[in-house]
Amino acid sequence: MMKRVLTAVVLLTAFVLNGWTCTNLIVGKKASADGSVIVSYSADSYGLFGFLCHYPAAKHPDGAMRSIYDWDSGKYLGQIKEAKETYNVIGNMNEFQVTIGETTFGGRPELVDTTGVMDYGSLIYVALQRSRSAKEAIKVMTDLVKEYGYYSSGESFSIADPNEVWIMEMIGKGPGVKGAVWVAVRIPDDCIAAHANQSRIHQFNLNDKENCLYAPDVISFAREKGYFSGANKDFSFADAYCPLDFSGLRFCEARVWSYYNMFSKATGQAYLSYIQGESKEPMPLYVKPDQKVSVRDIQRAMRDHYEGTALDITKDMGAGAFNMPYRLSPLTFKVDGVEYFNERPISTQQTAFTFVAQMRANLPDVVGGVLWFGLDDANMTVFTPVYCNTNQVPDVYAEGNGDCVTFSWNSAFWIYNWVADMIRPRYSLMVGDMQQVQTGLEDMYANAQEGIEATAMKLYQQDPLKARDFLTRYTAMAAKDAVDSWKKLGEFLIVRYNDGAVKLVKNGRIVAPETGNCAPLDRPGYSQEFLKELVKATGDRYKMKELK
Repeated sequence: MMKRVLTAVVLLTAFVLNGWTCTNLIVGKKASADGSVIVSYSADSYGLFGFLCHYPAAKHPDGAMRSIYDWDSGKYLGQIKEAKETYNVIGNMNEFQVTIGETTFGGRPELVDTTGVMDYGSLIYVALQRSRSAKEAIKVMTDLVKEYGYYSSGESFSIADPNEVWIMEMIGKGPGVKGAVWVAVRIPDDCIAAHANQSRIHQFNLNDKENCLYAPDVISFAREKGYFSGANKDFSFADAYCPLDFSGLRFCEARVWSYYNMFSKATGQAYLSYIQGESKEPMPLYVKPDQKVSVRDIQRAMRDHYEGTALDITKDMGAGAFNMPYRLSPLTFKVDGVEYFNERPISTQQTAFTFVAQMRANLPDVVGGVLWFGLDDANMTVFTPVYCNTNQVPDVYAEGNGDCVTFSWNSAFWIYNWVADMIRPRYSLMVGDMQQVQTGLEDMYANAQEGIEATAMKLYQQDPLKARDFLTRYTAMAAKDAVDSWKKLGEFLIVRYNDGAVKLVKNGRIVAPETGNCAPLDRPGYSQEFLKELVKATGDRYKMKELK
């Protein structure tokens, strides 16, 4: 995701430099702990300023037109006919609980059409404003590219509502050719799925119209272009339009493997050799989890760095003295002419915003749809509840509080980044303090959910607008509370870890000096493991000597 499309070459270069961006994790309603459909998303892009977008519901006159601007670059692409009625959209969920996320897989560069009007971001937000169900959103999106052309490169979309979730993959047809080739597969209710910047739909059932939708020329176009020559039943969308290489395997498929490994141990074991490049059989599009998966489980999964697996990045030299589970970009580097790579986990520092969408069919839409939303890296943020009928963006999440080059103390994006950038260099030393505050806040919101929604239901029975207004206020309060707590956390970290020493803490407070102006503290230095590596690398250079 998050690339600037100028030419096919520039597009692919930006795609690689931006770090194989975005991850979507999916849970069907019978696979979830509470019967909800769950979809997560991280908007990962260096330099992108994060905020919570909002499109209010509206009525439009006959003949109204809508201008389309590329979501990444802001470039004007053209106009489309506006719908007579558009629905309220907060973030990536609309008032009917329809949610759309995405990851860019790029695919064949010759299929990019820079004359198209609909980029992938505009497809998402226009479809959300026009759709009451996931299937309707698929139709809106595919009709739009057919009529106006598709501007972006290959894209995987998660498209969900309270009853079902689909993965749709789409790629253009080349310069000046309107439309796109695409396929959409419904994820079984009792399964989980994921995609992470690599096309994941291989063979699909051409005769199952209930669970598989596709462009009529999805196979014939591949034949025409020379991408495929076998029998229709053997056609693989991924192989034809996004052939796998080692980068796609290790930077992208590995994130899907990590998710499967969390909740389906047999799948994790079976496909470890695949993501290590030692076998060719691709992972399934979806699997049954070993146990029911909760919203909190997915929040934790979005914070994953391969900890405890063969791909764990917290133990080698790249993690530094404090086991930092992050690597600076670019993902690949050369030493003496040989190319190497850094792992790319689900959680990454360049995330602008992230969410875990909870969609529930057993509740009215105004109460049932919750976008658990956070700014910056999922590992370093707080997921706060944003209800889908919210009609006012919380001040701390609003566009206009600072920007990508302007810091603001009123911007949740900058507050979370400020604290995260303090923690990363001394990660293992400081992260526990952050996680204690993070867990406390998220536990509080999770524990309050039942009571808040019971109140909202009583108001809904009186007047749905009262429920909407109540949940809008609660959304704003939760966001502000989290950011205020994070400011205090930042102040605490600066004081406690000043100059590399660690001041003592008792009952959650830094211990003040009994006398004088020097607080009691500890100087933990470096771990024995790190010091051993240091001596191994430097020999006797730093060995203490006796003077003669």
